[in-house]
Amino acid sequence: MKVILTQDIKGVGKKDEVINANDGYARNFLFPKKLAVEANSKNMSLLQGRKDSANFKKQKEIEQANKLKDELSKITLTIKVKSGDNGKIFGSITSKEISMELNNQYKIEIDKKKINLRDPIKELGAFNIDIKLYEGIIGQLNINIVG
Repeated sequence: MKVILTQDIKGVGKKDEVINANDGYARNFLFPKKLAVEANSKNMSLLQGRKDSANFKKQKEIEQANKLKDELSKITLTIKVKSGDNGKIFGSITSKEISMELNNQYKIEIDKKKINLRDPIKELGAFNIDIKLYEGIIGQLNINIVG
């Protein structure tokens, strides 16, 4: 019997997957526990609608990430800090501060966890950092630290 899983089941399959299950297993275990529904035409069309909706949403997010990537490549974020005579700054610039400055200066909200900063910035100068915008889409941001 073909069934559509409504939840992930270890050893059986993932949610929204169509599988072949034994009649007894489906009727006595999967259906009563609402772990699966029968793969009839109505349920198959509902499943296809959910998949289409998810694909549309994913495409929209990819478009927004690409647009943001282009926007970030044109920006040079300038952060003014206190520094000593030798070019070292007092304290350091972290991904949290970069995120806040990006929001303050350009009204672009990016989560600090998406900013790929290997080590905090501790000196004056220009830096190029990576920002993970979406799976497989990485934007570049130029930062200029001035004293």
